Amino acid sequence: MELLLIIIVLSLLFDYINGFHDAANSIATIVSTKVLTPFQAVLWAAAFNFVAFFIAKYVIGGFGIANTVSKTVMEEYITLPIILSGVIAAIIWNLFTWWKGIPSSSSHTLIGGFAGAAIMASGFGSIQLDIILKIAAFIFLAPLIGMIVALGFTILVLHACRKAHPHTAEVWFKKLQLVSSALFSIGHGLNDSQKVMGIIAAAMIAGHSEGLGMGIRSIEDLPDWVAFSCFTAISLGTMSGGWKIVRTMGTRITKVTPFEGVIAETAGAFTLYLTEYLKIPVSTTHTITGAIIGVGATKRLSAVRWGVTRSLMTAWVLTIPVSALLAAAVYWSVTLWL
Repeated sequence: MELLLIIIVLSLLFDYINGFHDAANSIATIVSTKVLTPFQAVLWAAAFNFVAFFIAKYVIGGFGIANTVSKTVMEEYITLPIILSGVIAAIIWNLFTWWKGIPSSSSHTLIGGFAGAAIMASGFGSIQLDIILKIAAFIFLAPLIGMIVALGFTILVLHACRKAHPHTAEVWFKKLQLVSSALFSIGHGLNDSQKVMGIIAAAMIAGHSEGLGMGIRSIEDLPDWVAFSCFTAISLGTMSGGWKIVRTMGTRITKVTPFEGVIAETAGAFTLYLTEYLKIPVSTTHTITGAIIGVGATKRLSAVRWGVTRSLMTAWVLTIPVSALLAAAVYWSVTLWL
């Protein structure tokens, strides 16, 4: 029972870290365009991260992404030490990338850690390779979709507003950025909170097989307090901000105007809602970065700082394997003590 409680606490800690690590995703453009101050922006994003809980529960009627994450490892191979090792590895990688100001994927580090610990314990036959490959494919597909949607939105909006006065248009786009940022924050809450729910569900299912009191038979039995706690933790984390990553996202990839901020956030939100419908956990970081690149590329390709972009993509590709190796090392250490 103690180990299960430790896993739940660490998972919520990871969710909190995810919040301040990924706060930049929904507030970077709104801060860099000076529509809101940094403090106002994190409060705004945190509020809509929490609103996502009610949308998932009462509008969508379920937590499909959580179900996908919980099935990353085959149920018969899931043990509490495996989950503990995966969560610890994910926390280490998230804190390291936050310290370096790298907007990496909290989603992929969690999934990589879970899978890496399982492989260390029981070999490659313990993981659901088809699910992991589908998730890994969206390392490239999520930013690509965000970029294409942003390009399309930019062309449409520029055509629709071609006769508008520049000053009037900028005033309106500053107001619309509040809406687009809220939409993206809801998508972030829907996507990222559910990943931690999936890990806690896997731990409680493993707890049931070990005869623990807090165990459940399947994710459908997951108590409401788990979902509520996950959405609360990510909202509190978002309120803490992540200013190094805000600078990278808001200024280092390309210079962003209010018009471009609206397009990037709306394109990112559209992509997140699509993947929520498909029940595929994706990186909100990858999604918004792709959208920002798409917006920058409509001006001219040289407006995008491709050197920074290449560095980000390298970190994205490394996240799953590095997290898996970290988790394998943590699992080896954990088994010496348990």
